[in-house]
Amino acid sequence: MNINKEQVKRQAEDILPWLQEVRRDFHQFPEIGLEEFRTQEQIMRYLDEMGIPYTKSAGTGIVGLIQGEHPGATVALRGDMDALPILEANATSYRSQVEGKMHACGHDAHMTCLLGAARILNEHKSELAGSVKLFFQPAEETVGGALPMIQEGVLENPRVEAVFGLHVSPELEVGRIGVKYGQMNAASDDVHITVFGENGHGAYPHNGKDAIVIAAHVITALQTIVSRNVDPRQSAVLSLGIISGGTATNIIAQEVKLSGTIRTLTKEVRALVKERVREIADLTARSLGGRAEISFEEGYTSLINDNAMVDLVKATGEELLGADNVKVNEMPSLGVEDFAFFAEHVPGAFYHLGVRNEELGCTFPVHHPRFDLDERSLAVGAAMQACNAMVFLQERARSLQPE
Repeated sequence: MNINKEQVKRQAEDILPWLQEVRRDFHQFPEIGLEEFRTQEQIMRYLDEMGIPYTKSAGTGIVGLIQGEHPGATVALRGDMDALPILEANATSYRSQVEGKMHACGHDAHMTCLLGAARILNEHKSELAGSVKLFFQPAEETVGGALPMIQEGVLENPRVEAVFGLHVSPELEVGRIGVKYGQMNAASDDVHITVFGENGHGAYPHNGKDAIVIAAHVITALQTIVSRNVDPRQSAVLSLGIISGGTATNIIAQEVKLSGTIRTLTKEVRALVKERVREIADLTARSLGGRAEISFEEGYTSLINDNAMVDLVKATGEELLGADNVKVNEMPSLGVEDFAFFAEHVPGAFYHLGVRNEELGCTFPVHHPRFDLDERSLAVGAAMQACNAMVFLQERARSLQPE
């Protein structure tokens, strides 16, 4: 299989009007995690039109399969499906028609790029030595759809040997991509702390145990974990986003609830921060006459890219877009991404797709009610993903040939 990347790029540019139509349809009818029923129906319709077989996965997810006409390995491409509970502030013709919901993180573009790549790959299946799985994954923004898909066996039959995914980036100009070797995103855990005191009259505080005061000390003490327990050469974040307690202005509070998020980059720091949260909350509360109950909800694992797969994406980007349009990022993000679960099981590479265009006003960050993107990026993403899959299958086929 000889890959003509310029031809793939032209094919992606030729179908740009179709890509825009697909993306705008998704954008107008956003659905949040595990509610992507219309979205699922639309994707199945597009795959039916292409003649690509598929199965449902994780409720609202889909796994498509493009089988090449020559035997070989299997590679997967992933696009997430869900939107956010955000009221869109844009006035475009394709603005969200669903009140309070919006594709503010670009998942409409991710699905569109994957469908574009599927369309291109399907036209080249006579040349493919192997198969391409298409992972349309639900619930990235909420409970995480990657792990349920894996548990249902999407990486098997045929076994996936590599996986590629992308995410739009309003920090990068359209026509550029960003890659990151090794660790790209953090792991996450939610923490919930309930501080217990004892009710009393506000005029006689000595007769009660003030849970609000105890909670205030707990909050302050927790801030020492990152500054005094975590090696300053490492990274961690502990942010408390919710505090609630008390029943009246003149009653000493008996109970205060605190909730927040922990972000870490290594398993060791992740364990350390959780251990110190338990110790500090428990001992601080007890030292002031109260007690604390602490629980954690484990979130996403850390996203660690396979360097060989990043090399492949980088080389593909340099050939398609030019070396000056491929940015190598040095620092990981403390954000999270459940593509990490795919990359934990098979070699993977997750990268950023530039969508910024100041003239069009496409400068707002993701999760912003005015987020939008330069739709020329859809053709770039489709071409990148198609080429990533084709190059991997070609290289894998060559490695299996007898010398």
